[in-house]
Amino acid sequence: MHRPDVSIVIVAFNTRDVLRECLQAVYREAGPVSCEIVVVDNASRDGSAEMVEAEFPDVRLIRSDNNLGFAGANNLAFPVTNGRYIVLLNSDAFVQPGALELSVSHMDANPRVGLGGGRLVGRDGSWQPSARMFPSLLNDLLMMSGLANKYPNSNFFGRADRTYADPLEPGPADWVPGAYSIIRRDVLERVGYFDRRFFLYYEEVDLCRRIKATGYDVWYWPDIVVVHLGGESAKTLKHLRVSSFGLQLTLWRMRSQLLYYRKHHGLRGAWSAMMVEVWWDRLRALRNAMSKSAERRASAGTFRATIDTMKAAWVDTQGGQMSPKQPW
Repeated sequence: MHRPDVSIVIVAFNTRDVLRECLQAVYREAGPVSCEIVVVDNASRDGSAEMVEAEFPDVRLIRSDNNLGFAGANNLAFPVTNGRYIVLLNSDAFVQPGALELSVSHMDANPRVGLGGGRLVGRDGSWQPSARMFPSLLNDLLMMSGLANKYPNSNFFGRADRTYADPLEPGPADWVPGAYSIIRRDVLERVGYFDRRFFLYYEEVDLCRRIKATGYDVWYWPDIVVVHLGGESAKTLKHLRVSSFGLQLTLWRMRSQLLYYRKHHGLRGAWSAMMVEVWWDRLRALRNAMSKSAERRASAGTFRATIDTMKAAWVDTQGGQMSPKQPW
């Protein structure tokens, strides 16, 4: 039996139209790379699974009765794949010409790279963070304070998202986003699949950290170009009011943040991560509450709500020890 070069795993949740575009791009741009495609449908309600069955009969479709999140859905697909490499591809991401061929070529030429990523751009070609540093209290504070955005060309302030570097220069990274990445199969089997406790956010950060801990590298290659929309699944959460939508996503992010810090930095790390965010938001709430601007005074309530959300995340995860019942 011929073993394909890559197994492309796509997790879908209510993204039928962009999923179709994603699959069309794979078929169009695969070139000489032999591929198998596995789509895991996370209990979509928009006919995503039916569309795949009807329009892409060669795709292996796995239907989940529940939303397993990004980690759980990928883990469901990994055991049934056969490719030399595994490519993770978001349903709202579209590979550009040569992306898959270059991915395989780079991995073949660099056996010490366990996981690689490419250059993510928007439809308009705008750059998206594609090679990043691991979270830390300093990096979190630089991002929250806005200093990272204010001084993107600084090696210090722009460190978290590597904004100081030329995006056209390849190089090592701590982690790359899960919107597109290529993983060496034997490395994935060695370090284990995604940690299912991360329902959303931080799952790829944790995986890259475990890969690097085994002595393998994570690498960024800018000649691999992938158009990424971002947030398409989140837009389908219509049961949430606009005002609660942001807080719901923030709660999910904070839960995963605490799980990550507790796993890799212990109780002190998780507690410190919580307190950095709480105190920063407390300072912002206080500053805005004393402002002469009515708009800024009103925004103080938003920061207080964010503090309450972090405290809720701490309780929900028992200080980063456990994941709440899924789906979140």
